[in-house]
Amino acid sequence: MKIIQITDTHFSPNKPHFNGNWAPLLSWIEETGADLIIHTGDLTVDGADKDEDITFSMDLMRQVSIPMLIVPGNHDVGHFRETNQPVNAERLARWRSLAGDDRWLEDAAGWRFIGLNSLLLGHEDDEEEAQFEWLAKAFEDRAGRRVALFAHKPLFVDAPDEGDTGYWSVRPAQRRRLYDLISAHDVALFASGHLHWAWQGRFDNTQLTWGPSAAFIIDKMEREMPGERLIGAVVHEFDKSVESEIVAVPGMTAHVLDDVVLEVYPQAVKPREAGE
Repeated sequence: MKIIQITDTHFSPNKPHFNGNWAPLLSWIEETGADLIIHTGDLTVDGADKDEDITFSMDLMRQVSIPMLIVPGNHDVGHFRETNQPVNAERLARWRSLAGDDRWLEDAAGWRFIGLNSLLLGHEDDEEEAQFEWLAKAFEDRAGRRVALFAHKPLFVDAPDEGDTGYWSVRPAQRRRLYDLISAHDVALFASGHLHWAWQGRFDNTQLTWGPSAAFIIDKMEREMPGERLIGAVVHEFDKSVESEIVAVPGMTAHVLDDVVLEVYPQAVKPREAGE
């Protein structure tokens, strides 16, 4: 079974900076012969607050002739409680009504594919706990199927036992819970997006894949991370095991967020310290 993972497309009708990458990406997707497309979040520029960003982006996704499953990113449903766009009931309801479920599972070819809403992790509320209970049941009921997990945020950035990375990865307490579930079941893959870096590695018996953004790379705005800066997608081939290839898709533009951040995400610009 062939699955194409796309991620971090950042589409918007009002901030169309990255919309031009859709045509070459769509053309490439249709030529792959894939069985399923999985989008690992940040579908939109600002679906967390704007209905039109989600409806516009979903209209683009419906142009794909291959079945697609999507998990939300922070720009789709919000982030931590202390941010200016926290995940809340209103934002979750917007996503669920306009885009569909924020978590899902799909069984095919002897595998169980699970999509998580990683933006719930770290809230320590009823929504987070309900998702952990749902995930545990999804593992327990897999009936011998191998498992591949898809989420927006990665488990970690630099090391499995690192501390809290803030914006970038799952927080330590929730990461530990995921590790315990992964170690108790046959999880062959954890695939994510969010970082705008493309990388593959392993954690114990699980392959880790960070999908490259389909919108932009980040230059000096943030620190260097593992992997490489490129624009593209991932091809996952599932048989008895999984083989994954990160692909730079022809015809797509590697926009640099640093160049347009004041237009697209002005809230992401760090204030200057006195004397700078």
